[in-house]
Amino acid sequence: MAYEKKNMSGSLFKNSRKEKDSHPDYQGDLIIDGTHYWLSGWLKEGSQGKFFSLAVKPKEQRREEIKKNVARESFDDDIVF
Repeated sequence: MAYEKKNMSGSLFKNSRKEKDSHPDYQGDLIIDGTHYWLSGWLKEGSQGKFFSLAVKPKEQRREEIKKNVARESFDDDIVF
């Protein structure tokens, strides 16, 4: 049986594509009141031990950022006028 995502819940998985220290250690998604979000987590060490630092971003926002980057890259060719 496939996993069914439910409202007010989510999943977080180890980031297998981490290339820089600034990239999250864990990535996943969650649903809050029917809105889908990306969830990023960094494992950190503090005065009280290890903890997760988390960031949440609406899934639609990431799509808009990707569209902007693709449009910007299409103008960065090496054509000299």
